[in-house]
Amino acid sequence: MGGTFESLLMSGSSINGTVDSMTAIQDAINAVYLLFSAYLVFSMQLGFAMLCAGSVRAKNTMNIMLTNVIDAAIGGVFYYLFGFAFAFGTSGGFIGHSFFALTGVPNDTYDYSYYLYQWAFAIAVAGITSGSIAERTQFGAYLTYSCVLTGFVYPISSHWFWSSYGWASPDRDNGLLFGSGAIDFAGSGVVHVVGGVAGLCGALIEGARVGRFDAFGKPVAMRGHNATLVVLGTFLLWFGWYGFNAGSFIQILTTSTGGVVEGNWSGVGRTAVTTTLAGSMAALTTLFGKRLLSGHWNALDVCNGLLGGFVAITSGCSVVDPWAAIVCGFVAAWVLIGFNALALRLRFDDPLEAAQLHGGCGVWGVIFTGLFAAENHMVEVYPPANGDTTRPFGLLMGGGWRLLGAQVVEVLAIVGWVTVTMGPLFYALHKMDLLRIGREEETAGMDISSHGGFAYDHSLPGEGSSRRYLDYLQK
Repeated sequence: MGGTFESLLMSGSSINGTVDSMTAIQDAINAVYLLFSAYLVFSMQLGFAMLCAGSVRAKNTMNIMLTNVIDAAIGGVFYYLFGFAFAFGTSGGFIGHSFFALTGVPNDTYDYSYYLYQWAFAIAVAGITSGSIAERTQFGAYLTYSCVLTGFVYPISSHWFWSSYGWASPDRDNGLLFGSGAIDFAGSGVVHVVGGVAGLCGALIEGARVGRFDAFGKPVAMRGHNATLVVLGTFLLWFGWYGFNAGSFIQILTTSTGGVVEGNWSGVGRTAVTTTLAGSMAALTTLFGKRLLSGHWNALDVCNGLLGGFVAITSGCSVVDPWAAIVCGFVAAWVLIGFNALALRLRFDDPLEAAQLHGGCGVWGVIFTGLFAAENHMVEVYPPANGDTTRPFGLLMGGGWRLLGAQVVEVLAIVGWVTVTMGPLFYALHKMDLLRIGREEETAGMDISSHGGFAYDHSLPGEGSSRRYLDYLQK
């Protein structure tokens, strides 16, 4: 794919090479690329649903599936009304204040396809949080936190780092944080740490599931009911992650300062490779690491390890070399194993390990970028402004401390922001008895106590789920 887009398009072609026609073709190709990436990211919602369903007990399957559907629906409305405006509207650096209900869109900067792509990211955040508080949360609490998270909390954090107006964005025209801005290309921090910390707040306030720890504080295994769904969900997430990371280039064709249309395909291809390598290395490290620690070849742990590698590489996927992605995945696996061990010692209960996986591995991914970002890739993906020929890059690559400093600030800002917003929300719901279901309902299962029946019909011939529901009500 060498050469410029003009030579590719004009060789052997009778297309009139006017500036207007070239721009129209470029815009059309970029729109198709972004829409296809949005569809890939949205397919991850199905992956989340399958992964969550397989990771909970059978009596809570219908509940967790419904939360994944509602996350997408709530996000569609609230991100349209408020979220996109808070995330990408004009501002002084903290919160956007234009484009409410997409007023003024499309424009020279954003089109409808961009909203769709960003909406797919927003609903992923809510899906992460739902895993941490699964099997014990009132459905009304799900609705409440999902509205706040997708319509307010997540959009503001994404504004800080992804909008050209954001105070820590690398795309600002001037006043870059430490002369660099924080690099979070596809959202290890903006998406995964936000969702993980929100889940951490909810799970801490709710407490562990009934029976998760015995009278002496020792953990009691509560395995998910369907490993097949977990593996299916993992593959769907893997497939969608290419849209998540490589799609974050937004454009496959760009116009250089000389007016020449060039392709992003090298960067896109490199991003897909680093994503693959980080996830693969994390899966293999988890496989052998857990074998040494527990004596078993555990498929479910490998699936979570794989996802932990994807989460970690998401921040720097476009600006690191493939060999560095191997390092990223290796460390991410041990970060997840370590946080899971710590969670058990502290009697912290997260049915899907979402806080440890997305929060812990997400933090590592942001820091990893500050250590391993390569100078040539940084200049390619984030072209320097004001006539500069370079910009800060990874500390271990000889680039100094400035990028790493910006990455640390990002982690602290996100953890602080989510804690002071979602923490009080979950606590208020808890004090009003609107957060956790009753002990009897939890023991019976949320499907029968909250949703009128089970996801699976295990009744004898002639006995429907309606009879089982009536039996529950009569207790």
